[in-house]
Amino acid sequence: MSTTWWSRLNKKQEENHASESQLTEKDQRIQTQPNDDPNLNPGELTFEEYTAGGLGRHLGVTSCTLLIVGRIVGTSIFSTPSSILSSVGSVGASFMLWAFGFFFSLCGLFIWLEFGTMFPRSGGEKVYLEAVYTKPKYLTTVVFAVYCILLGFTPTGCIVFASNILVAADQLVGRWNERGIALGVIFFVTLLHGLTPKTGVLIMNLLSIFKILILIFVVITGWVVLSGKTRVADPHYNFRNAFAGSSTSSSDYAAATFKILNAYAGWSNVNYVMNNVRNPVRTLKIAGLLGLGICAVLYLLANVAYFAAATKTEIDESGVTVAALFFGTVFGSAAERVLAVFIALSALGNVVTVTFAAARVNQEIAKEGIPLPFGNKFWASNWPTGKSPLPGLIIHLIPSAITIIAPPPNIAFPFILDIEGYPQQIIDLFVVTGLFYLRWKKPDAVRPFKVWWPFAVFFLVAAAFLLVAPFLRPPGGVGDTPPLPYYLYCLVGITIMFAGVLYWAVWRIILPKVFGYELVLRKEKLDDGTVVAVFSNQKIQRSGD
Repeated sequence: MSTTWWSRLNKKQEENHASESQLTEKDQRIQTQPNDDPNLNPGELTFEEYTAGGLGRHLGVTSCTLLIVGRIVGTSIFSTPSSILSSVGSVGASFMLWAFGFFFSLCGLFIWLEFGTMFPRSGGEKVYLEAVYTKPKYLTTVVFAVYCILLGFTPTGCIVFASNILVAADQLVGRWNERGIALGVIFFVTLLHGLTPKTGVLIMNLLSIFKILILIFVVITGWVVLSGKTRVADPHYNFRNAFAGSSTSSSDYAAATFKILNAYAGWSNVNYVMNNVRNPVRTLKIAGLLGLGICAVLYLLANVAYFAAATKTEIDESGVTVAALFFGTVFGSAAERVLAVFIALSALGNVVTVTFAAARVNQEIAKEGIPLPFGNKFWASNWPTGKSPLPGLIIHLIPSAITIIAPPPNIAFPFILDIEGYPQQIIDLFVVTGLFYLRWKKPDAVRPFKVWWPFAVFFLVAAAFLLVAPFLRPPGGVGDTPPLPYYLYCLVGITIMFAGVLYWAVWRIILPKVFGYELVLRKEKLDDGTVVAVFSNQKIQRSGD
């Protein structure tokens, strides 16, 4: 079987290389470096220097589409629909929010497509912020680096995998056996991508395909339920008065919206790995729309299936996730253990996909010469294989392992996850603001894709609202992590961003002034072909010395 898969993969690569050679001269120029304006070059390295080293461009349209699907489809679709229904009070309102989440994500995707096709290099928001906010120099790079390093963890998928595997094995889920398995997952994924990169991509693709098949199975089962040929007495009950019982509280809809947007998170995943993408401009445009579209269709149809199998009252009173209730109602209680396996593999696929992209972002950060322990050259390298950034994976591993082991599960764990999300909303706001700035400042820059401005305005307004909404007092003044104040995670997230500003000030201003030196930039090419920026301290010679 392995030989068959590799032969198919190689055949696909040959076909993609053939199609690449058929591009026109103009298309080839756009695929490599669409903007030759030196004032639009993010960071210190040239386009060729940024993309040097590593495994090269080996991801085609199929792998990039699956990279997005694998990131978006985690475990939310198996649990979130019931909490959304509980918040908004009706099936109709729930469907409207799922559709809204897709539209919001689509607007964001279009903005990231414009930036990604203008600057087809790995790093995502890091690259776009550097291109827009050039002064003070390196400030955006350092702030983004602090955010990624301190909050770049993936504990949720590891914990979900561990708990569901224990359930499937009919074992008691304890605090430490769950965490032990979760640690094993993150270490396994780190070594998988770091030592066997091609195998890592293959497993990542297979797990993404498996997720699609699971949801297709749920959708088809839902159609069978709606046909009336199962044990479900009245599969159309929820759809007769779909908006009956809808909530009138704005805070209920705000809380539900956050959960849905989290379920759609991941549509920008290809933007983080553009150095590894063949025909990056063309591939990004196709894979972005295809990946998000597949997830949106499957999400909406899966919700139809869930709501056909049980009434709203049954869902509210069941005490289990909507997917567990669905499988139990249609196939019997024994099927719930099978579902646990499905959810575990879906969570594993999400960890594999997130880790793959995060390592590339960490590597791009290290290339910029930011002072890091043991020097930035090691963290920017593709050691030890010369093809995959194991040091960048280790940067992702450390905070992930800490958040798996350290916090008590009841309060600290969900609080840490909330902290992770808020700074990302700040970054998104700066990205979309930067889009309008570049449209005004550089109207003639090459843009292989242009977002329709009303979509960008909508995303800007929504992003601003998402920054304000967490400070609105919830009913009873109690948030998701009592007894902690409901707004505390926002303040902590903002503090982390300011910590990046402080780190930049110490590196660029305070230490050079106190010790009388200036930072001198040079570029070095590592043994694996990676080019990095390196800063050295040069003593300032004062007159009379």
